[in-house]
Amino acid sequence: MKTYVFVYHLLQFCGHSWIFTNMVARFLFFGQDSFVDTFYTIGLVMQACQLLSALEPVHALLGAEQQRFFPTLLLVTERLVILFVVITSQEEVQSKCVVCALFFLWNTWDVVRYSYHMLSAVGIGYPELTWLKHTWWIPIYPLSVLAEVYTIYESLPYFESFGTYSFKTSLPLLVSIHFPYILKVYFIILPAGMLYICTHLWSERKLYRQRRNSKLKMK
Repeated sequence: MKTYVFVYHLLQFCGHSWIFTNMVARFLFFGQDSFVDTFYTIGLVMQACQLLSALEPVHALLGAEQQRFFPTLLLVTERLVILFVVITSQEEVQSKCVVCALFFLWNTWDVVRYSYHMLSAVGIGYPELTWLKHTWWIPIYPLSVLAEVYTIYESLPYFESFGTYSFKTSLPLLVSIHFPYILKVYFIILPAGMLYICTHLWSERKLYRQRRNSKLKMK
């Protein structure tokens, strides 16, 4: 099981490191022009990494990793909805600068946390990396949720005009689904989910600080 968890996090670390490096290199070479085709350049690898992350709630449920199931499920679902339902389905949204900002924020955090979990799986720990894992989310995660909310806002006109995922059925019951309404509800739910996940991450950070302080007192 340790080998499996290590390989899983190694794959995720390699994927997100490639995305992060690619984005930085493209920005250094092309400047703001690189924002427009971010999705076309790294979208496939991003989709593969996020699909693979669907295993993480299963890991938590089976006890393969020391993570709580519900916060992990919320975080994974949040990203899958934004990436596949909102961004991938609307080609016009894919060229927005907010998509580049969102991918950068996701990967800035993922490179840290996957490297931490990868090394923890084989019993290796670096104090600096541990501190970064429990601290870096404080600015990055709320900013990423803000970018997700803005991405939904940018996508609403396209869902309205193209009618993507909206449908009507007459038999056996009259049902009408206007997908922009669902997105607007999700628009409100996202901040609530963020508060729940932040509470969970903050409790993990408090536990980490308590353990660190105990070790310092023993020294």
